[in-house]
Amino acid sequence: MSGVARRTVVAAAGGAGLAAALTACGGGGTNDKGVAAEGETLASTADIPVGGGKVLADKGVVITQPKAGEFKAFSSKCTHAGCAVSSVEDGVIVCPCHQSRFDVSDGSVKSGPAGSPLPPTPIQVVGDAISFG
Repeated sequence: MSGVARRTVVAAAGGAGLAAALTACGGGGTNDKGVAAEGETLASTADIPVGGGKVLADKGVVITQPKAGEFKAFSSKCTHAGCAVSSVEDGVIVCPCHQSRFDVSDGSVKSGPAGSPLPPTPIQVVGDAISFG
């Protein structure tokens, strides 16, 4: 093998090893679906009003607090047409596309056209930090 060929092989192997190491290190704290990784802090408990919630569109989740100290999370993707829900008001999660409304306590449909509840998303609360769990 010539010196140039050996250098090429060594450089290629080194580049592949570096790519594998960077991939293993997490690439921005998101999983393969582009949402926050388990354990990443999403919000503070103080950010989530009792009886309301907060849509974290960039994380694909809506976090609610149906009762004081009780936190729930759901996918922010409406089950009707896949639009992103936009707000939480008066105890319901609202989709702006066709006005579906979902209950903050369990994600169930309060009014359609959506026919299925918002899927729950596992979270954990440690101290005042809410994270995927």
